[in-house]
Amino acid sequence: MDRPVIDHRGPEFTRLAREVLEGLRAVFQTTSPVLMYPASGTGAWEAAIVNTLSSGDRVLMFETGHFSQLWRQVAERFGIQVEYVPGNWRTGAQPAEVEKRLDSDKQHAFKAVMVVHNETSTGVASRIAEIRASMNRALHPALLIVDTISSLASMDYRHDEWEVDVTVAGSQKGLMLPPGLSFNAISEKALSVSESARLPRSYWDWRDMLGANKAGFFPFTPATNLIYGLREALAMLQEEGLASVFRRHDRHARATRAAVQTWGLEIVCQDPREYSSSLTGVYLPRGHDADRLRSIILDNFNMSLGAGLSNLAGKVFRIGHLGSFNDLMLAGTLSGVEMGLRLAGVPHRDGGVTAALECLAPPTEEKGVSVSKEN
Repeated sequence: MDRPVIDHRGPEFTRLAREVLEGLRAVFQTTSPVLMYPASGTGAWEAAIVNTLSSGDRVLMFETGHFSQLWRQVAERFGIQVEYVPGNWRTGAQPAEVEKRLDSDKQHAFKAVMVVHNETSTGVASRIAEIRASMNRALHPALLIVDTISSLASMDYRHDEWEVDVTVAGSQKGLMLPPGLSFNAISEKALSVSESARLPRSYWDWRDMLGANKAGFFPFTPATNLIYGLREALAMLQEEGLASVFRRHDRHARATRAAVQTWGLEIVCQDPREYSSSLTGVYLPRGHDADRLRSIILDNFNMSLGAGLSNLAGKVFRIGHLGSFNDLMLAGTLSGVEMGLRLAGVPHRDGGVTAALECLAPPTEEKGVSVSKEN
């Protein structure tokens, strides 16, 4: 990203923009347009809402954690009527509940089902393919709008195959960039619906963006240096191969869970089908402060763990294992956690790091000698 800014109305920029916009389609696994805004993920939330909905519309959302709550608040500020299905923050949106509520909506009042794919505050992933299957069984025309801010390019996600209408994403996690770029991948159905949506929109208007993108430009000044970085991130993902990227994240998640379970601590996610491969949320035993543990680890090892947010504040810490991350980095991370548990006096069993290493490099027997298997 440390390059001179080029003329964003010139031919060099046009080549850069077209390359990046085309490369993004592969990451979203779509042939549809992917639009890019200089913004955080919250901007992508807003763009998805204002381009598809009108004031007074009803939508179905699910309480899966802190970020589902924030998305709900954004929608309600635009006058959207949100039916917010209560949750315990330990499970994802339930496909059976989607089908039940849509089945009972005979007048098709729900205009959209809005789901956080991977809840960053908990490490719980909703089963989007099953949710779409439930919507199809209910024969309901609602749009499916999905937040992939902490799952895109880290966990298998298929915009086209899963018939998602709008996918929301950001640059700062699986795409390995600083914050500052946000994305909407949009289906033909979403584009059609946007023609009749009546919420005010200017900066976020898909029509302006689509028109400019056709020529390799943007309707406003783009974040050129972040786009340089995005081009390199897309090249890294392509070089490794998306399937290999997903397998790497799955391995790191399994190794992390092995460590947590060996320590005798509790994983926030209750359903193994909903384990996140981007991060793992961990409960501390009752009476022990997760923020104190985080502070001890930061002070002693200069390593920052994710905090518990809102309902989980002080109860949970989060281990991130996504993006440009390898086995040795994970082993170091888990070593820091295990040492921190000791220093903080948190009751636990030793051996979590060893359990993780067994997942990362299981021993094999070769002529009677135990050797490590290379990755």
